[in-house]
Amino acid sequence: MVSTKKVWLLALAGVIMLGMLVSCAHRKSYTEEELGLRHETLYDESSTVPVRGEQLSKEAGESKKIERAFENSPPVIPHDITGMLPIVRPGTDNMCLECHMPEEAVGTGATPIPQSHLVDLDTGKDLGGNLDGSRFNCMQCHVIQTTVTPAVENLFKGEFRHEKERYRSNLMEILNEGVEAE
Repeated sequence: MVSTKKVWLLALAGVIMLGMLVSCAHRKSYTEEELGLRHETLYDESSTVPVRGEQLSKEAGESKKIERAFENSPPVIPHDITGMLPIVRPGTDNMCLECHMPEEAVGTGATPIPQSHLVDLDTGKDLGGNLDGSRFNCMQCHVIQTTVTPAVENLFKGEFRHEKERYRSNLMEILNEGVEAE
């Protein structure tokens, strides 16, 4: 025999389920194209074109240096790189290194490559002013500044311990911060 309590619980569960069905029936449904930020089908990429911003067209030395996104983030490239590609290994014709190696940057007014790029980070060995072989492909980390309207507003605000770090790297100074040697 079923107890009165169980009957009431089953009845209550039935009423709750009926309420859920009724409320779902009154909700607006959306197509897959209406969901998300793309507003187009996800099943056919043949006509999809990525958003491309307008690249900065100022020549090297003519543009204003741009603040980093956060402490030690790779800075954006604030000038046109037409004619400077492909980026090749040091010892060949790497246009980035011609202006940004520390000894060249003094004369050109370019931002010098930081010390972290002139050290083998695996061993800690100073390379005597030579670029670490894994760091020659500048555009692996650095991107060209573009003007583009983002799909979602970016509210991120980077933090800097010191004002100079908005435009310079201090990675070698803080790399082992908090690390204890055995």
